[in-house]
Amino acid sequence: MRRKDREITDRAAIEAILRRATVCRIGLVGKDGPYVVPMSFGYDAGRLYLHSARDGRKLDLVREDPRVCFEVDLDVDVVRKENPCQWSLRYRSVVGFGRAVLVEDPEEKRRGLEVILRHHGGDPSALPERSLDGVSLIRIEIREMTGKQSGY
Repeated sequence: MRRKDREITDRAAIEAILRRATVCRIGLVGKDGPYVVPMSFGYDAGRLYLHSARDGRKLDLVREDPRVCFEVDLDVDVVRKENPCQWSLRYRSVVGFGRAVLVEDPEEKRRGLEVILRHHGGDPSALPERSLDGVSLIRIEIREMTGKQSGY
């Protein structure tokens, strides 16, 4: 990281950002180039869980190449100054890399969806059994991640 003064090195602080963020952007790549998509997600024990429709471009790309990049951010605010060239941005963010896996096992799929529900304040016990068949679940095994902040 170029700006060491902005780096977050404490793993607990990085995980706190992951637990508070509501949107995860995942970056995928295929033969036609890069593709970034914002997704609802949940974080648990070094893994991200994301739900998706049963078909679509991101699933095709995960099948083609399971390497992914992800980004979450929060507390974003533009800091204005009299001179617009001196404006800055306050933020906290996490960028990471990992491997995406399409979860097929029904029990793991249920656990992953429960992680997403808890992440967003939902009640995991309210998850109907039939909902498992209507969605796909992507698990990202995080290989590495870094945190960064500015203005805090």
